[in-house]
Amino acid sequence: MRFAHRLSPRPVNIPRFTVSVLAAMLLATPASLHAADPSRPNILFIMADDLGWRDLSCYGSTFHQTPNLDKLAARGVKFAQAYAANPLCSPTRSSVLTGLWPARTGITAPNCHLPQVILDKRLAKGNPNARVLVATSVTRLKTDYVTLPEVLRDAGYRTGHFGKWHLGAEPYSALQHGFEVDWPHWSGPGPAGSYVAPWKFPPKLGVEGQPGEHVEDTLSAQVVKFIRENKDRPFFVNYWQFSVHAPYDAKDKLVAKYRTLADPKAPQRNPVYAAMVESLDDGIGRVLAALEECGIAEKTIVVFFSDNGGVSWPGGPEGHRSSRFQADMTSPPTSNLPLRNGKASLYEGGVREPCLVVWPGVTEAGTVNDTVIQSIDWMPTLLDMAGVSLPKDAKPDGVSIVPALKGKALSREAIFTHFPHDTPASGQHPGTSVRRGDWKLIRLFARNDDGTDQLELYNLRDDLGESKNLAAEKPDLVRELNAMIDGFLKETEAVVPVRNPNYKPATATQGAAEANPLQGWKARGSEAVVKDGVLIVSGVNASPFLGVGAANLSGPTTVKFRARSATGGAGKVEWLPTATAADKAKSVSFRLTGGDWREVTVSLPAEGALGIVRLYLPAQKGPVEVDWIELKAAVRSRRWEF
Repeated sequence: MRFAHRLSPRPVNIPRFTVSVLAAMLLATPASLHAADPSRPNILFIMADDLGWRDLSCYGSTFHQTPNLDKLAARGVKFAQAYAANPLCSPTRSSVLTGLWPARTGITAPNCHLPQVILDKRLAKGNPNARVLVATSVTRLKTDYVTLPEVLRDAGYRTGHFGKWHLGAEPYSALQHGFEVDWPHWSGPGPAGSYVAPWKFPPKLGVEGQPGEHVEDTLSAQVVKFIRENKDRPFFVNYWQFSVHAPYDAKDKLVAKYRTLADPKAPQRNPVYAAMVESLDDGIGRVLAALEECGIAEKTIVVFFSDNGGVSWPGGPEGHRSSRFQADMTSPPTSNLPLRNGKASLYEGGVREPCLVVWPGVTEAGTVNDTVIQSIDWMPTLLDMAGVSLPKDAKPDGVSIVPALKGKALSREAIFTHFPHDTPASGQHPGTSVRRGDWKLIRLFARNDDGTDQLELYNLRDDLGESKNLAAEKPDLVRELNAMIDGFLKETEAVVPVRNPNYKPATATQGAAEANPLQGWKARGSEAVVKDGVLIVSGVNASPFLGVGAANLSGPTTVKFRARSATGGAGKVEWLPTATAADKAKSVSFRLTGGDWREVTVSLPAEGALGIVRLYLPAQKGPVEVDWIELKAAVRSRRWEF
């Protein structure tokens, strides 16, 4: 496989000024040293934050209402297999602007709001409690890289960034990366304080709202103002919405509306999140209407995208949700089903995104395209669409998807996602994935007992939910795809997590895990101990099992676990209302094959709350080792890492 070369450093082209001084200069001087070509199309690039693949009506949501985006889909092409370059926001944002994989830039985590400036990628030092040494992410998008707004600005485009940035404060803000306007000039991970005013933006920014004012309404109004002021010349608007990222907050009226529409049995049922999606759609509708009013809709390219998958676990820490809506956040913000997992995951739910493109006169209205594209493609694609050449010192990893937009085949061998971090909320361990054709291989670094990598292979055509790991059945294909990952990691000089040589298993569990190493599971008819991050179960009678309370899970539930047993044997998963209601117990059997580690999946056709879940293992025939257990219902899941 051939990879692009590293970029040559470029000097910073915009000196550092205060916001007020820079604004004055922009009013007094031409926006660009180059004359604008009036025949070139305008570009409106819209990116949502944390919006899942199934969160729009036009992508199958029956709960969220997105009429403006649905109309946009009807005007252009909807991509079914569009991917973020990373399952978290800052890395994907950097890839959009530079066309580079996050593995190359080193921005692999959403920490660009932190005060510490880290410009070089490296392994974290780790501590004795860490089994694997993960990456320390770069915390700023360096000004060495050629960026999309720089190239467009130099070609005569008026450039404006509106909304979330999250790639670094000055001297690494949007103003230092080719944007002539930046509103609200904020480097935080979300709107300051809340979505509904009063906000908490620093006073020097002059961003003040009236009580009850929604930040997306104000943000879209700023975009409209910019469009009206620049309607007679080509412009590039980078409209990066704050929605639907935490803190989970919305207009009272909209939350009340969706409370009445929510189906408690539906995968998507969170009224706060649904209200946030509607405000996101309202803002986009306001901007699209401005294009029509100005008579420039037919000369404006519009792209809609999201930076990573939707949050599919319950509402998170209290600081991530409004105190007004605590009761509404007991269910996850959204569900990405049929995709597996969500934000911060290498599975499809973390990286597959909604994507709409309208290119007047080129894209065919109301079409669906199955071409595999990735966020690294936007930089070369938008320049190609605008008829602007790439500078000689720009060598993006992405490719122009113009052929696909014209209904033709796109020449590409594979896409990669590198995520060298642990994320307890999603259960994701550090890893890298490659997608080639229908096949996807995930490499989880140093996950095996001997410190080697764990491999998972899925056929996305036949198994969109990534439920059946085929790695053991197709060793030749695994070796081939794994070699591609090797080449990718080497060529991008990626930070590769490794087994921590100083790992001390005896001190690896702290806090609640130290007090209860079984993490809520109880051993009955068996002895269970946690050693080196693995739960070891040995039977003392004929029916040993592990039991846990699961009253907060209801309906059909998938039970998955990774286990190893020398002899194997039969087992079952049982659920019953209470520990004493044995006469009402129901169960589903499984078989654990002896030998190496196996991933077992059991589907429970439950109705109502699960109550108590019991996992019967063939532990009476010899010890069974359990790496992790996961229970996943329609609207909630739980996972235990021992």
